[in-house]
Formats: sequence, structure tokens, C-alpha cells
Amino acid sequence: MRRLLTAVATSTFLLLTVPAVPAAAATPARPASTIAWSTCTDTTLAQAGAECGTLQVPLNYAQPAGTQITLALSRIRHTVPDSEYQGVVLAAPNPLGGSGYTDPLQGALLPENAGAAYDWVGFARRGLSPSIPALSCEPGYFGYDRPTYEPATAAEEEAWLDRTEGYAQACDTGNQSALLDHMKATDTAADMETIRTALGAGQLNIYAHSYGTYIAQVYATLHPRQVRRMVLDSNVDPTRVWYDAANFDQNVQMQNNLEFWFAWLASHDDVYHLGATTEAVTQQWDDQLAAVTTAPAGGAIGPDEWIDIFLVSPYFQASWPFLGSAFSGWVHDGDGATLKALFDQLMQYGNDNTYAALLAEVCTDAPWPSDWAKWQADTRATAALAPTTTWGNTWFNAPCRTWGAEAGTPVKVDGSKVAGALLIDETLDAATPFEGSLEVRSLFPHSSLVSVPGGTSNGATPGSNSCVDATIAAYLTTGTLPTRVPGRQADRECAASPLPTPTG
Repeated sequence: MRRLLTAVATSTFLLLTVPAVPAAAATPARPASTIAWSTCTDTTLAQAGAECGTLQVPLNYAQPAGTQITLALSRIRHTVPDSEYQGVVLAAPNPLGGSGYTDPLQGALLPENAGAAYDWVGFARRGLSPSIPALSCEPGYFGYDRPTYEPATAAEEEAWLDRTEGYAQACDTGNQSALLDHMKATDTAADMETIRTALGAGQLNIYAHSYGTYIAQVYATLHPRQVRRMVLDSNVDPTRVWYDAANFDQNVQMQNNLEFWFAWLASHDDVYHLGATTEAVTQQWDDQLAAVTTAPAGGAIGPDEWIDIFLVSPYFQASWPFLGSAFSGWVHDGDGATLKALFDQLMQYGNDNTYAALLAEVCTDAPWPSDWAKWQADTRATAALAPTTTWGNTWFNAPCRTWGAEAGTPVKVDGSKVAGALLIDETLDAATPFEGSLEVRSLFPHSSLVSVPGGTSNGATPGSNSCVDATIAAYLTTGTLPTRVPGRQADRECAASPLPTPTG
């Protein structure tokens, strides 16, 4: 797993033929919130007209009167008359993508003003700033001069083991230790239910991306009658959390998607001048990776940093042009400053809050193997198929091997009592492989799955595909879903969006 960028684009509305509205989608009453809302200090939220507030929740829901922590919330209210109000959309936060605090901004991206009938609410997941407390273990953990991801010697491998064990130990210190025991998806789901009550909402509409879809699945399993409508984009397979899902299920498709980017660069050799064939671009990649291993670009970007920057491309096609410019700028102009600026931004240099909070959930939702021999064997086997993407992913997750908080038993996800859900996935999504969406479809028998054959982006809705956006808009407006078809397959296909336009 890696840091993600949010890719958005304009879209147009397409009509959709769908069945009748389910009974559970009745028009809700306007809720009476007990949260004290005020002007947001976050500039982006404030400019969008959002309001912000806080909510006290139990650190440990088994002791509701015990220690309390503070969740930071944001809300963009509906703009239609109250008679047309559709209720609250609560974003289930995506641990891989950040806090979820700015998620209400996505409602404005839907076509035909479909988001205007809802109050869009987001919150910074427990452990993530600006919620309090915010986890931090080693702020400079994703810094420069790290051991090379793929160890060439036993000493290099041992250096990474020491490093990842040290990070786990740094997280399990002081007041943070108590928080680590209560960072599971079930804790976040309980927070969502507390938020629902505080908002005065009888039911929630849920929107989730990528790793956030697992939190949404858990919430819907535990509180099915409180779910009105649900949009899950890029679904986690709940039967494979998290050793398989966060590690080895991703790597091969990630490698393939990187090579798709190489092919795109080759098709625009007149812009980037990196080679006119996929093979030529691949050779250029290999040459530059070797070069920065010997002499880091800009004095800072070595092989690990090089891989971290450019492995954004398998997640989002929208990143291809600016990453292509950075690649080309280094090859032809020696522009290491741009590479360093990209690394600092993408890896949140000097701030490990997102990473620490991500591990705090995935390391404890389900048990991880403690035996390094298993990790090593699985990594070597996968690296034979995905040499660029595998070892970095293993070290990213390796603190879970010695994590200080005890792992729980994952919830057995069951969506049979949920009235309906719209599932979305691109078939070459690497971070949450398409098979996960097929599995979630089987667990939510009243859901419908929309696929984007050939698409490689993860969690990019709304705003990235007009057909998908139209489907979401129709569902949120009327509660209608594409007709479910027999078998283990998508219920509707949307053609992939055109590949990005290159920029110089």
C-alpha cells in the first residue's frame, strides 16, 4: 500500500434504467443535530461553505463512561428545500487515504446536482488529526537514506527488520498504548453509530472508498437497519483482511499497472521523450533506478524514494501526466528538486500520522503472522512476478508483525439485511482487486455492482467517469439500482474513461 492522490474530473449525466425504489429508501425527516457546528478553520472546507464541529466518544465502548476522545467532524448541508431533503451521507473514512475530514467535498462532484439533497458529513477517524489524540510514532520514518527495499544481503534484510520492529515499539509508548487497543474497524463503526445518533438521523447513507469500504461493510453488518443507501467504491475483500489483502493480493496488478503507464508514456514519446516503445521506457526506468541507487537525485532521491514517487501511477491514471513530466524532467534536465518536492508531498515527509493510524487499524483488525520466515517466503514468491512493487509493500506492512496491540477476530461481514448498496470497481484496480467487489456483491444480495473494464484507478469517484457518476446520481436521487444479473459478475459495465492527455 502507498499514499494515495484523489483524482477528480468533470462529468456528464447519463440516464439509467433501474427497478423500483426499495421501501427502506423513504424520504427522511430533517434531523436535529446535537453537535455544535461553527465555521471551519480548514481553508478548503471553509471556502466550500462547510461547517465543523467536535464530538466526544468513548475510547473503549465497553466502558462508555470511561476515557473520552474527540472526533473532528465537517458538514456541507443540503441546499434543496427541506421537502426534497434526502438525509445524511456519512463518509466511512478510508484509512489508506487519510482522515476523511474533507470527504464532504465530494458531494459537489455529482452530476445533475444530485448531492444537493443531502447533508454530507465527514470525520477524522480516531487517531488522526484534527481528532484528538492523534497518533505519531516516528515523524521522520518515511525519510531519506533508508535501506534499499529489496535486500541484497542478510544484513540489509536485518536492517529492515530492526527498522520495522523499532517503529512498532515507538507506537506502543506512553499514552498512545491505550489508543492502540481501540483502533479497529469495529471501533470506527461504533463511532459512526455515535455520530448518527448525535446528528439525529434515523438512518445513514454511506459513501466509502477503498479501505474505507471495509469499515462500511462492518458498520452495515452490525447496524443493517440504520443503512438507507450505500455507495462502496473499490471494495476490500473482507475474507482476506489484512495480511493477504494489504500485501500480496496487490503486488502483481500493481506491477502490471506500472507497465501500463510505461506503455502510455511510450505512446506520447513526442512529449516525454522517454522511448517510443514500452520496452524502451522500461529500460529507461531501469537505468534511472540504477543511477539514483549510485547517486541519489538531488542528493535525496534514492531507489526507495524513486519507487515511492512513481508507484502512485498504478493507483490513479490521473497522475500519469505530472509523473511523466517529473520522470522526463529528471532524465533530460536533471530536475531532482521536483522529485524531492513530490516525495515530500506524497509521503507526507515529517508527518507519520496517517501511516501510524493506518497500521493501528489493519494490524489489529485481524491477526498477522509473527514468523518472519512466512513473510520472507511469500515476499520472495511474489517478487518473482512483481519485482518493483513487492518488497516495499512488505516493509510498509511489516510493523504489524510485532505490533504492540493485540489483534481481534474480524467481523464476519453479512449484508443480507441491508436494503441495497451500489458497488463500483475498475477491473484492473490493484489496491483493492476486482475479486473483492465480486465477493462483497455475494455478501450483499440486494446490491448491484458496476464495473469499469480495463480501468486501473482506485477509489476515484465521483468525478472520474461520467457513466459511473450517472449511476451514483440516479441511486442517490431515487434509490434505484442497476438490475442484478445471475452469476458472479458485474450487473452493469461502464466504459473506461479516455486515457489522460499528456502535459509537457
